[in-house]
Amino acid sequence: MANEKIITVFRKKEIIEKIQNKLPYLFQLAEQESSRAGKLGMEVGSVRERVIVALLVSRFGEKNVETEIPITEAEIDVRVFGNPISIKTFTGKTFTGVKLIWTVDPKSALEFSQKYFPICDMILVQINWSNGGGFYYIKKETQQKVFNEIGREKYIKLPKLDTNPRGVEITKEALKMLAENADTTKITIDWKRKDINFNPYKRWVELWEEE
Repeated sequence: MANEKIITVFRKKEIIEKIQNKLPYLFQLAEQESSRAGKLGMEVGSVRERVIVALLVSRFGEKNVETEIPITEAEIDVRVFGNPISIKTFTGKTFTGVKLIWTVDPKSALEFSQKYFPICDMILVQINWSNGGGFYYIKKETQQKVFNEIGREKYIKLPKLDTNPRGVEITKEALKMLAENADTTKITIDWKRKDINFNPYKRWVELWEEE
C-alpha cells in the first residue's frame, strides 16, 4: 500500500531527526512571514502546508508528489505515489478541533457534515512553543475506524448558529483518539524558537532590483 511506503520513511531515524530539528525553525519562519504588527494572520496555515509539502517533495521526489490538486477536492492537499493526504496544523498544549472544510454558509456546512466520511490519510502537526507537540501520520483506515466507533455527531463539530462560522471541524475528542491510536505514526517535537533576523520584504526588494 502507498501509505505504508510513506509511513516507513517517517519511521527512519534520520528523517525523524531532520523533522525534529528543522520543523520548528521552518514553522517559525512561516509565522514571521504571516505576521503583521505582531498579529498572526490566517494565511499561516497555507504557509505551513507548503512547508510540509516541500518535505514530501524532498523525501519522495517531484515526480511522486502531486501538488496541483483541483479545488473541488477540498479535503485533499497533496498526493504521494497517488495516495491522497490532508495536511492539518494547530497550535496549543492540548488537542483542539481542526477544520475539515472552511465555509461561511451554514447550509453548506450542514450538507458537508451529513455526507462526510474520511477518504484520505492525514498529516497532523501539533505546535506547542512552550511544552511538547508532535508530527503525526494518521492512516485513512484509522480515521474511518474512529469515525465508526464514536459516530458522526461526536466526530464532527458544526459552527454555532448566529456566530461568525468558519467551517466544519473534527472534534478535539476525535482528534485526540486519532493521535493516540496505536496505528498512528508519531514524531515528538521539542518546539523551541530561535533568534531569526527576518525581513519579509527582502527577497521582493532583491527581485525588483535585478536588472
